[in-house]
Amino acid sequence: MEQPSAISRINAASRRDIIKLLLAGGMAAAVGSAPPARAAALRTGARIVIVGGGAAGLTAASRLARQLDGANILMIEPSGAHIYQPGLTLVGAGVWQIGQLLERTERFVAAGVRWLQASVTAFEPENNRIVLSTGARESYDFLIVATGCTLNYDGIAGMETALIGREGIGSIYAGPDAARATYSAMAAFVEKGGIGLFGRPATDIKCAGAPLKMTLIADDLMTTAGTRGKAKLIYNAHDANVFSVPLVARKVEDLFAARGIAINRAHVLTAIDPVGRRATYRTPGGEVTMDYDFIHVVPPMSAPRVLVESALAWQDGAFKGWLEVDRATLRHRRYPNVFGIGDVNGVPKGKTAASVKWQAPVAIDNLVRIIAGGEPTESYNGYTSCPLVTGIGKAMLVEFDYENRLVPSFPFIDPLTEHWLAWVIEEKMLQPTYMAMLRGRT
Repeated sequence: MEQPSAISRINAASRRDIIKLLLAGGMAAAVGSAPPARAAALRTGARIVIVGGGAAGLTAASRLARQLDGANILMIEPSGAHIYQPGLTLVGAGVWQIGQLLERTERFVAAGVRWLQASVTAFEPENNRIVLSTGARESYDFLIVATGCTLNYDGIAGMETALIGREGIGSIYAGPDAARATYSAMAAFVEKGGIGLFGRPATDIKCAGAPLKMTLIADDLMTTAGTRGKAKLIYNAHDANVFSVPLVARKVEDLFAARGIAINRAHVLTAIDPVGRRATYRTPGGEVTMDYDFIHVVPPMSAPRVLVESALAWQDGAFKGWLEVDRATLRHRRYPNVFGIGDVNGVPKGKTAASVKWQAPVAIDNLVRIIAGGEPTESYNGYTSCPLVTGIGKAMLVEFDYENRLVPSFPFIDPLTEHWLAWVIEEKMLQPTYMAMLRGRT
């Protein structure tokens, strides 16, 4: 299926907007072209272990290497491949190729950081120690937990990742190959039509905007292909809302209404029958089964089991199983020498790569202050960014905080208006920002 060019959607007014952006210095700020001013590194022999070497772990390691002199910094990460996860939606939309997502982890490991390619099998915070898959134990003075979250496809009966791309099933979350297979399945649906089901689980998830993006992208592709009249698109919201931020939820509902996308409330996917192409949902009124020709599956998510089963996790409450950190300082509430960065944190917002960009300086600066004999003073406000793609060549640049307030980085871009410039930021500008972030330069 051939994709329309985003350039074809640009008009003179849009060109004027980009000139405004350049004059405002927004481009340089967005891509992190210059590193922040560097204070003198603090001399210390502290042993610091970082568990996880994805976006959060690599960023933490780079910042520690810049801010400390003589520290023993160890990063634990089993994978040698680094995936630019914000680009999975673009692969699933047929806009990017898999190669644009993949890098080698070693490219981003800062000088002075020791990388151990292993996984953690146990946390022992009472002993300031972790246990590795190799059987070895590593002690620490300070611990940074940056494990990300786990995709629990087995939480949906009948679902497994091998089904992605087959029997009308898509799911971009499972990685680059799955995103490409999702596009193949969706392209077949775009051509033939039928019933398309979308939604998300009841658990916290990373990139909560992605399920909405895939819904709107499917609609846009069908409209462009001239097949929209052959399809019924349904978004099965997991609760009463399609998004956690009320202003954004209302805007998305307006978009859905204008495009003829139906919404079901309080529908949580519990089972899938790939042969019969039927999906079962838990609802307040009991189980509901729906036929589909295409379904985009978003699995339930949790912190990794090793964290869930440890003393570091919230033991009860709304964030049970996630890392128990103070939502402002990102310091553990019971183990003061432990910090969390990224998706693993049990906080109300912040499961996006853009959140890592704001969380990492807070957590690392607070840790460095403690090493220097002080107390945490930096505070994370819950900043979360979701460039909400509404079609090929257009998006809304949605940014918000813990209080569900919109906090736009570019005041001249209305965050609740579809705009080609927001698409350019998503498709062209965010990846350079991300790469700079991994190197501690933003």
